[in-house]
Amino acid sequence: MAIDYLFIGDDFTGASDTLATLAEAGCRVRLFLHPPDPAAVSAERLDAVGLATDLRALPLRQITDRIDALADTVAALSPRILHYKVCSTFDSSPTVGSIGAAVLALERHLDPALTAIVGGQPSLGRYCLFGNLFARGPDGAVHRIDRHPVMSHHPVTPMTEADLRVHLAAQGLDGLALETWPDLGNGLAARLPAHLAAPRPRILFDAAAQSDIEMIGGALRKLAAGGPLLVVGASSVAEALTAGPDHPPADASRAPAAPSAVPGGPCLVLAGSRSAVTAAQVDAANMFDRMPVSRAALAGPDLDDLAARATVRLAQGANVLLHLLPDEIYGLTGGELTDRLATLAAVVLDRHPVRSLGVAGGDTSSAVVHRLGFESLAFLSRIASGVAICASRSSMKARDGVTLLLKGGQVGQIDIFDRFAIFCGAGGRLEA
Repeated sequence: MAIDYLFIGDDFTGASDTLATLAEAGCRVRLFLHPPDPAAVSAERLDAVGLATDLRALPLRQITDRIDALADTVAALSPRILHYKVCSTFDSSPTVGSIGAAVLALERHLDPALTAIVGGQPSLGRYCLFGNLFARGPDGAVHRIDRHPVMSHHPVTPMTEADLRVHLAAQGLDGLALETWPDLGNGLAARLPAHLAAPRPRILFDAAAQSDIEMIGGALRKLAAGGPLLVVGASSVAEALTAGPDHPPADASRAPAAPSAVPGGPCLVLAGSRSAVTAAQVDAANMFDRMPVSRAALAGPDLDDLAARATVRLAQGANVLLHLLPDEIYGLTGGELTDRLATLAAVVLDRHPVRSLGVAGGDTSSAVVHRLGFESLAFLSRIASGVAICASRSSMKARDGVTLLLKGGQVGQIDIFDRFAIFCGAGGRLEA
């Protein structure tokens, strides 16, 4: 079989945002947590398929091994466009979450006619100008990424280089031609075929405005390439390839079939991000019992005690928010910390059948979703820029149909957790 669009998300929060972007454009799309059976994809008549991974948190060799393990699935789905979905801030390094390593492995298996990197996502406050990445910060100002108050100090992959060509070349992805933003509207579609003459054609596109995203998408769709396209970037890639008058209109008979009813009951939110944005959202969560997760609480007996207290309040009908402390020294690696948070979530859900679950933090979301045994997600609603609410599918009856909010640490309005509680309490409706 052949599908039009396959996206591989390097974390779960970003993958769910791309799921939302495609669904809102009228695509019949589902996000899978494990490689799907191509026959099942065909039977569901999907236009687009997503594969959620935790590649952003993995070391170099594991990234290559994971991509190699996905090669048969990619070949069976035979996509016209393969979108490697990365964080809009491109935070990665040669040793952890390497975008370059993943793209090189995908090029080896896919042999694309062109590898294209879309450098910005203006709809999310991310801009690429002359190859340099800028991002809006929690203070509302736009910062060059290597001077960003959060991303330049990321605890695992701090961004110390703003020029994406230099940043990605350090990860092995070199030879990037640059299409700069002043020239995007100046015959871009006519110029692209000339790039295909390179031995391994690779282009980095600037993007400073939504109109740039639309021009890039239009030019890529018109490209008469001799093979599939590998496009790297945030959900701006999905925005680009589903925007503009030349994008095929959605077929109403193939509209996504997501559950219309959201199960009631209290919400459980687990905030594994320690960013200033998430910390402010935790402080503003007035509809929740806030329960801090200390270093001691992540140890064996104390973890069980915390889970028991959360379970009691959920059984009493209260919304519960379990959250890390921004200044706590946990003495754990990132992987160990997310693993224990996933264990905490699993213990709570095993004791109380929560039907509405939110997770803040990309790495935490990946760990929790895997641990809880979800198999795929369908889009329900957009709650904020970069944040989607999804309905789960699982062979486990207690997990099937759970409403999920998966949120990156840097995104969402300050009252996002209360909005999630209102959405679930209102049966799947957001306040105007």
